Amino acid sequence: MTKSLVVIYVAIVLDAVGIGLIFPILPSLLQDVTHAQNVAPYLGIMTALYAAMQFVCAPVLGSLSDRLGRRPLLLISLAGATVNYLFLAFAPNLWMLLLGRAIAGITSANVSVATAYITDISAEEERARRFGLLNAMFGLGFIVGPVLGGMLGDHWLRLPFIAAAVLNGCNFVLALVSLPESHPPSRDKIDIALLNPLRPLRWVFSMKSLLPIVLLFFLFSATGEAYGVCWALWGSDTFQWSGLWIGLSLGAFGVCQTLAQAFLPGPAVRLLTERGAILTGVAGVCVALTAMAFATQSWMVFGAMPLFALGGVGMPALQSIATRQVDGGLQGQLQGVLASTVSLASIFAPLGFSSFYFVVRAQWPGAIWLSVVAIYAITIPFVVSLRVTGRTSVV
Repeated sequence: MTKSLVVIYVAIVLDAVGIGLIFPILPSLLQDVTHAQNVAPYLGIMTALYAAMQFVCAPVLGSLSDRLGRRPLLLISLAGATVNYLFLAFAPNLWMLLLGRAIAGITSANVSVATAYITDISAEEERARRFGLLNAMFGLGFIVGPVLGGMLGDHWLRLPFIAAAVLNGCNFVLALVSLPESHPPSRDKIDIALLNPLRPLRWVFSMKSLLPIVLLFFLFSATGEAYGVCWALWGSDTFQWSGLWIGLSLGAFGVCQTLAQAFLPGPAVRLLTERGAILTGVAGVCVALTAMAFATQSWMVFGAMPLFALGGVGMPALQSIATRQVDGGLQGQLQGVLASTVSLASIFAPLGFSSFYFVVRAQWPGAIWLSVVAIYAITIPFVVSLRVTGRTSVV
């Protein structure tokens, strides 16, 4: 593994640890700042604000990385994350917390720029495996982060946010000192039109080969929101899980996903092709979700985890297909649009899943997982029709 890849993977791990650190503590922080018992509306506002800012700004940052290079945009993103966590650590009131999250959303480009960076330095046949490792690194950090955040939060409510700021600061220094540029900046003057967030979106709608890929990113990202919104409620309602069991189940889920994404995407693509790997991942997740919908005992959920892990082979294969649709000079713009698509799913999907869950909660909580299966079913025709070769440079 090259030095550049090591730095990128370490940066993603630290980024995910920083996110995970604040995950179990943020509701308590909001209670401390707002003095409200029900902080769900505030939590929703903060989540939506971050996603909305990312939706608007991610395509712009991606396009700028094509002109200015990957390294400066990654450094800006890491600096923005550090500032956000410092706001969360020391803000005495709600508006400062919201300002911090807005800054984080505006500068959030870590994953999209890292994906473009890996595309720059990887041969096409290596990309699925390396994207799998990238996703695995994020998953690993997100397993460690919540545990560490909970431990630090027991000592002082603000300590996890200080730790997240320190981690992102170290991340910034690591990239500043050790990360070479993978995409030399263009000598052309920056076109003001690049700062228009709608321009990359118009570009996507003009590209027939990209539309199904963007739609698949949206649908796959939307399905992922169901777990964050409904898993804990479903576990408590169906099995009377305590917080410990909810944490253990999520940890087992994360471990299986991380291992699968670290080791399976490369062999799966070689054996099944990229389209076959995506369909295999969809099939595995659908079987696991159906088993969960009808599960009557906790061990059945843990037994379905290996099938869930098969889903980890699909997204790296889709990412690999996406990178081949445009040339190297537009990879940042493409990844910015895909990050924006993920953000859009993060705005709307939680509302849809939470609303549906409260409709079915009293009669059959497990029905929520069949709704996720239904969304996966919608993706199958688009996967089958994917254009897996070809490249365009249209802007």
